[in-house]
Amino acid sequence: MEAVSLLIADDHAMVVEGLRRLLEPRHRVVGVAHSGSETLKLVAEQEADCLLLDLSMPEGNGLDLLAPIRKLRPGLKIIIVTMFVDKALAEAALVAGADGFIPKDAGIEELQNGIVEVMAGRRYVTRAALKRGAPALDEQGLGLAQLTPRQREIVRLVGEGKSNAEIAEALGLNEKTITFHRTNIRRALGIPNEWGLVRYAMMARLTQ
Repeated sequence: MEAVSLLIADDHAMVVEGLRRLLEPRHRVVGVAHSGSETLKLVAEQEADCLLLDLSMPEGNGLDLLAPIRKLRPGLKIIIVTMFVDKALAEAALVAGADGFIPKDAGIEELQNGIVEVMAGRRYVTRAALKRGAPALDEQGLGLAQLTPRQREIVRLVGEGKSNAEIAEALGLNEKTITFHRTNIRRALGIPNEWGLVRYAMMARLTQ
């Protein structure tokens, strides 16, 4: 296929540069963004064939960005490239307007295949997502019911892609207090790390 012009939206500079090095021998990276607001600005200003979009960024959950991106550029192909590989997330992304769903640890061959598929007008979902279902998140058992109202509010904001600083500002607290709450939330839910908490918050957001 001909070279595809790509946009990359991810808040980790190393991920962006890694994707650029993998893809530029065959395609053209014409713009990058590191937050939700930057992504919308980039999409509005820069024409491209395909956007590689992270799910978790400051100033905008990737799922929430899909609708405004579609409004700005109806013909733009969008592939979610994420660490959170779940069937429910993949389905939600496709329903919201994504064309593909690929894990960040995918090999270059899968990434190239995904681009080929979506540019041909087909959807592409990694097999890993089809095999990996998310745990039920409800108001019972190990769900949101055992969290305090403040903790549930923080989970909601985490699911929206807010940083600790943004959450602190929204709730009128300091960042150390938010860090303390996040640690207690993970302890209450048995979540081992911050990546797990972000994933949980995204899944909780899908159930509400």
